[in-house]
Amino acid sequence: MRTFILLLCSMLCAAFCFAQDKIHGTVKDSAGKAVPFATVSLKKKTSNTIVAYTITDGKGLYNLMLPSAEKPDSLLVEVRCIGYRRVAQAVNGTAPVDFVLQASVNQLQSVVVKSSRPVLKINGDTINYKVSDFASAQDRTIGDVIKKLPGITVATDGTILYNNKPITNLYIGGDNLLDDKYNIATNTIPQGVVEKVQVIQNDQPVKVLQNKVMSDDVALNLTIKKGAKLQLVGQESIGAGLPGNYDVNLNAMMFKDKYKAINYIKGNNTGDDLQQELLAHNFSDNSQRIDNDVPATVLSLGAVHAPALSRDRYLFDQSGLINLNNLINLKNNVQLKINAWYLHDTQKQDYSQLNTIFLPGDTVRYNETQHNRFGPNILHTQFTLNVNRDKYYLNDALLMDNNRSVSYSTLNTGLSGRQANGTVVNQVFTDNALNFSNEFNLIKSLRSNNIIQVYSYISHSAEPEKRTIGPNYNDTVFNKSIPYNQLLQNVNVPAWYTNNYLSFKIPASVITQSYRTGVSIQSQTLTSNLGVLQNNNSISPASDSALNHLNWTRKKLYAEAAYDLPGTILKANLTLPVSLQQIDYSDNLYALNKHLSRLYFNPQLRIKYQTSLENYLTFGYNYRNQTGTIEDLYRGYILTDYRTLLANNAGLTESGNQTAAAGFNYRKALTLFFAGINVLYNHTASNNIASEVITNTLQQRVVLPYPNSTNSWTVSGNLSKYSFALKTTFSGGLQWQNNSSVQLQNNVLLPFNTTTEAANLSANTKVNDQVNFSYKATLTQTDSHSAVEASAFHINQLLQQAEVNYIPSDDMQFKLSGEHYFTRQQGNPDLKYFFADASMKFRLKKLKTDVELSAVNFLNVKNYRYLNLSANTFTASSYTLPGRIILLKVMFNL
Repeated sequence: MRTFILLLCSMLCAAFCFAQDKIHGTVKDSAGKAVPFATVSLKKKTSNTIVAYTITDGKGLYNLMLPSAEKPDSLLVEVRCIGYRRVAQAVNGTAPVDFVLQASVNQLQSVVVKSSRPVLKINGDTINYKVSDFASAQDRTIGDVIKKLPGITVATDGTILYNNKPITNLYIGGDNLLDDKYNIATNTIPQGVVEKVQVIQNDQPVKVLQNKVMSDDVALNLTIKKGAKLQLVGQESIGAGLPGNYDVNLNAMMFKDKYKAINYIKGNNTGDDLQQELLAHNFSDNSQRIDNDVPATVLSLGAVHAPALSRDRYLFDQSGLINLNNLINLKNNVQLKINAWYLHDTQKQDYSQLNTIFLPGDTVRYNETQHNRFGPNILHTQFTLNVNRDKYYLNDALLMDNNRSVSYSTLNTGLSGRQANGTVVNQVFTDNALNFSNEFNLIKSLRSNNIIQVYSYISHSAEPEKRTIGPNYNDTVFNKSIPYNQLLQNVNVPAWYTNNYLSFKIPASVITQSYRTGVSIQSQTLTSNLGVLQNNNSISPASDSALNHLNWTRKKLYAEAAYDLPGTILKANLTLPVSLQQIDYSDNLYALNKHLSRLYFNPQLRIKYQTSLENYLTFGYNYRNQTGTIEDLYRGYILTDYRTLLANNAGLTESGNQTAAAGFNYRKALTLFFAGINVLYNHTASNNIASEVITNTLQQRVVLPYPNSTNSWTVSGNLSKYSFALKTTFSGGLQWQNNSSVQLQNNVLLPFNTTTEAANLSANTKVNDQVNFSYKATLTQTDSHSAVEASAFHINQLLQQAEVNYIPSDDMQFKLSGEHYFTRQQGNPDLKYFFADASMKFRLKKLKTDVELSAVNFLNVKNYRYLNLSANTFTASSYTLPGRIILLKVMFNL
């Protein structure tokens, strides 16, 4: 009986518990969209005590259990969410309690640490770094500060990455002054005028498309201090030194809301490569978007491996740059922009190089010494009209480029130390690239809320190239062993291209549908002539296949369906493009006349899933059919450099490229901790392979119709953490990459497997207001082997960089820095190099001027050796360096 009573009581208690009432409802924003991760609290009206709480799910729904001891009319429901105003409602029985949140302009999406420690603030998709929290007295430009920010890394070419993802734009006060050439800003804008560096995730600059299509781009925005917006900003410097060095930087900048400008004149012969400031960081992405590959430069003076050094360590140059960037904001969100620059440079290079090619049963070595002089002249102008409104977007960009250069080379080449023919040969290379393009993009939102887009792109390019080599270079190959004056190679590939499409988007509450159809036409002509200038000044062909006159036309009709899920937690894009391509190419010199038609399907899928407020997963898959270019089809020989003779004997190269990527990004803003891991797989299958015939004097390459494939795996991880106790930003990364490929050399098929492992660790510490230092170490190991050869090849390289700054007072600064390079390769002695720099700066308060005395490479290292391994080719290079430079510089602000 007792057991029965206990069982009955248990059942009654369970029934009572399950009969507890629930309070439920939805939380949405003013636009009617669900608000996930909102905190919902059930409170007593009298004491404001929390009796239950939960968070909303991805659909903005919540459920709260009503405690048995509480009456509904004594309670209220309160909703809090970062970025929205707090709101509360009384409970009315068990009726749903729904909320509509209003955005809060002043409320931040993170806890603000109010102390002397660095502060990181988050507002929606925007992360705010306060510049003064991370800047030091020696930091001159905003680029010096960006390198120190937790979660951000800067590559050697200036590419900025947030949590290992490259940024697509750098805005200044919300305006896109420089497109993707943001080195201009990071190397010029004084850090003192920037209040915050903002990281914008899921950046979508086109207002018409915001919250309608998926965007996982990352951008940076520099917010300018109010005082700096009202005046002309300039940070000038003039320097002179030994041996015969100079460095001039005169600039004028304006950062008003209506007008922004970065204009400057720079010149130096200290190794500061001004061409790096003009680097287009999104070049490959833009080429893929336009779907046009501009013909690359065909000729060169020779393949030179750049040493694993900072360019200012080895560059002999005399460069000057005039750079003008101006943007005007007119009424109704109309924007006019001009970007123009002219660069003149003279670069010298002295190096020797030993290339060792390991073949089955044979080893070929090329030994060469070159003294080169390059003279690029680069002129660029771009005019842009932009209108960016909520219902209307227009962008029209007109670009014109003219790159002229004349380069000279004195060449000694031989086999195993013997000079070819016992003579010195000279090279002269002239290149004149001229191109223009116009890109028009109109996007308009209709009354039905649907979106129409009209796009048109047209371009023309030409690049006449001419190179002479002589006298008597390789006369056994090119002139039947008869002495001659010069070997002449001419190439030009003029090209026209246009791409036009019409797109229609249908936004809905969950999915945006996009449909696009268009046509593109590419027309190119490749002409070349390899001739021999005889001693009697007559010109004869270097062979019976020394000419090319190849015509190429590619017409493409395409249609595309795309589906975007621009949700808060789940973002996705599925693109399903189909294209019909017709390719015609012909060359009457070789009775070549081909016509091909191909139907291609290139699907793409991108997914981003927000696992929590700060962390997310990404996945991407892309299959892309690609065809070769006109440069894969010419039948006549082209001597691309003094040692490489190329021709083709196969049809059009067709390849299928599959890429799959996955990643996880972790962030804890309150503790300034960032981490990420990414995996990338790439597989390319092609119907052709390049066959190389390698002799003691020449490499000949012919494309043959033989199936070929390559595979690549890359696994990388990174982390960045700011230690409040040590006042230090710690960063680290690991990367493993494996590439497998096949080469056909001297009629032997050689499969190769190359593995590269890299690790880096850095620390940037601000001990106090007087002392700060930084340290970075990068270790790289490269292994390459072939199944045909029993031996394998290994190279280990370690780079260590350190810097110490001492600021005893506001009027005085001292800096000491160094770089140590270590290389180990089997069978060769270890290579060790140490470079040291020092500087001291004094402030003349009355003149408001800084005077800096610097010594670069004060240990006077003047030679550097570098080892490089690629498949079965091992290269040992030796370079002449500029040596010690002493410079006295005067710096002042406008």
